[in-house]
Amino acid sequence: MSAGRATARSVPVPAPARTPRGQADASSAKTLTIGEILDQLRLDYPDVTLSKIRYLEAEGLVTPARTSANYRKYSADDVARLRYVLGAQRERFLPLRVIKQELESLDRGLLPRERPGPRVVAPPSPSPLDALLDNGEQVRMSRRELLAAAGVSEQELTELEQYGLVAPRPGGSYFDGDALAVARTFAALSGFGIQPRHLRPSRVAADREAGLIEQVTVPLRAQRDPFSGGRAEEALDEIAGLLVRLHAALLRSRLRSGPGT
Repeated sequence: MSAGRATARSVPVPAPARTPRGQADASSAKTLTIGEILDQLRLDYPDVTLSKIRYLEAEGLVTPARTSANYRKYSADDVARLRYVLGAQRERFLPLRVIKQELESLDRGLLPRERPGPRVVAPPSPSPLDALLDNGEQVRMSRRELLAAAGVSEQELTELEQYGLVAPRPGGSYFDGDALAVARTFAALSGFGIQPRHLRPSRVAADREAGLIEQVTVPLRAQRDPFSGGRAEEALDEIAGLLVRLHAALLRSRLRSGPGT
């Protein structure tokens, strides 16, 4: 997760099993409801929602079986396909049309062609703190717990709050995984003499980018159909990932050009 960690290896996002879509896995009678699927997926993808799962179905990326009462029943292969989609989005920033092509290749027994871009980096032994960071909004930490987990002082945390970099969750007094990620990152940066006030431009840039994403996705949410929420979430995730890639590329380019250019 963090730079400078022990040697890590790059691995591809695991491929789903190749059982034809829309058929229950013959090797197991165990099927899950959409609510049970959501609970499973949220362990690794805390931002996933019911509308997102329904949208992925509407786009043809997963086709669960149906009961006589028309309820969705998800097999182990359906779960694998959903994990493949969510992993390809989060780790490789792929759009759905590309992920769908990869799944179609896998359905035909072919391996998707290698694509340039980020790969999943798997550390040899992820720490419990990394699991907290991955859970985002599900993390609830007191101020004292945040100080201990992030390795910052009370004064540093106060300054991070003053510059709008860290804040308790709205309506509560606890901090989430995003606050922990920011505080922990600052703790590492402080070793180079960086202070909270130096990071204020990063917060301003994040606010502007969040506003841009909101501006783009509002029309999608306003559409009057069952999948508008899923489309908006899909666009939000994809745009956010692309902006992260853009920022990283611009920063690398700027550093290669030299600070004086």
